[in-house]
Amino acid sequence: MADVMQEQKTREASMRALAESLEFSVEKSGERFTLTRTAELSRPAVEENLTLAEAEELLETWKLRGLGGG
Repeated sequence: MADVMQEQKTREASMRALAESLEFSVEKSGERFTLTRTAELSRPAVEENLTLAEAEELLETWKLRGLGGG
């Protein structure tokens, strides 16, 4: 059980580091995340109520598209 908790913490730390590099802010509520990005966008990009896996996937997609998101 301790290994699972440590893995979760490691994944969350990696997700937060990637979010910061892509200029996203991260808020956590319970086990869910909200990602918000306002840099270089006409409207804020907000994704709410994401699991850790969903947040990781969203950030990886932005990483592949580049900082402009397109």
